[in-house]
Amino acid sequence: MKAYWHDNLPGDRRQPHVTPRSVSASDLEGLGISYYHLPELSQVDELAYGRGYVHRDEITVSPEALGGQDAFDARLKVFFNEHLHEDEEIRYVVDGTGYFDVRSSDDEWVRIELEKADLIILPAGIYHRFTTGQGNYIKAMRLFKSDPQWTPLHRSADVEKNPFRQEYLRSREGDDLVKA
Repeated sequence: MKAYWHDNLPGDRRQPHVTPRSVSASDLEGLGISYYHLPELSQVDELAYGRGYVHRDEITVSPEALGGQDAFDARLKVFFNEHLHEDEEIRYVVDGTGYFDVRSSDDEWVRIELEKADLIILPAGIYHRFTTGQGNYIKAMRLFKSDPQWTPLHRSADVEKNPFRQEYLRSREGDDLVKA
């Protein structure tokens, strides 16, 4: 896992958009994000059991898996549209590379690069977006506490009033991950 401030330059979203300013795992924890490197599936199973995740599935995001380049591009566009969820978002990278961009406390993008054996847990209510890396391929396990669902709530004034968003903001009071 690598995390850093996104450069916010235009261009291909699958590019690294790296800056020299890194963000540590403890900084991510300040945003409510948990990160684990779990090379063994038994470690994922243990974490899932301990956190009460009872369902899982796998998703492959690539032009081949999604029926061609047009379908792939359309899916990435949906994933890259800034949104939040009312549940934790848990992803374990089985293979490939992807980027989760999350909003810092001062509303700037932090980019988190994930590779094989990385697991990330985004809290309910955090704004984020996702894209694959330049290889156009990621296979990820999705873990759920209840029946699998993926309902994005796209950023808007109404979503700002969402109780899960409000709870997330309350839980982050005093967070100091701001771009200096």
